[in-house]
Amino acid sequence: EQRQWPLPTLPCSLADAVARWREEGRVAIWLRIPILQSRFVAAAASQGFAFHHAEQGSSTLTLWLGEGPSRLPGYATHQLGVAGAVLDESTGKVLVVQDRNKTLNAWKFPGGLSNPGEDIGDTAVREVFEETGIKSEFKSILSIRQQHKHPGAFGKSDMYIICRLEPSSFNISFCQQECLRCEWMDLDELARTKHATPITSNVAKLLLYGYREGFDKIDITMREFPAVYTGLFYKLYHRELPESYRNFT
Repeated sequence: EQRQWPLPTLPCSLADAVARWREEGRVAIWLRIPILQSRFVAAAASQGFAFHHAEQGSSTLTLWLGEGPSRLPGYATHQLGVAGAVLDESTGKVLVVQDRNKTLNAWKFPGGLSNPGEDIGDTAVREVFEETGIKSEFKSILSIRQQHKHPGAFGKSDMYIICRLEPSSFNISFCQQECLRCEWMDLDELARTKHATPITSNVAKLLLYGYREGFDKIDITMREFPAVYTGLFYKLYHRELPESYRNFT
């Protein structure tokens, strides 16, 4: 059972409430404090509460009352970055950019951080358009990089996903604030150049292999299924199965 009380109207003092919750056998307390009532944080901390996470308008504290170490789940420990490798199959050219704010002007695929509730492919399409003005369509996932203690993620872990995209427009109009340069580059040139980030070089080789030998050899595709929760769906990413296995019963 979960109960919520506005902070100014708690049924008694916080210390008394915690004592009563212990007697009732509660195992944990979640305390959400709006930013304009942050004065309550110190009082909560004196009762053993600790910060769990903060958002723009509030902070959430927790107090574990059960036996042993806290089993409450942690807050977000990863950030999700997504980039789009936009390949024009008719010319064999791929869209690349150089960041304006980096000390090393290396070629890379355009991309950025995924928004809450945003699908991976939608992030790639959006970021590519915002940075380069190129419209595209999500085709597959090419690679996933995992990195821990990432300086750009406040020391947390970072997942960086590169997607294969198909362009539907070709005239570049790149964001002058984010990008120093942007161009369509021959894929085999990108795979060979020393002026690309290491992950870009590796994925360019992977993409070149798929371009020459068939994307079915490299693509991680997506299928959507209904979740166990009514009205919700999830997306499953994996190598494509033969039809005989997709329809296996």
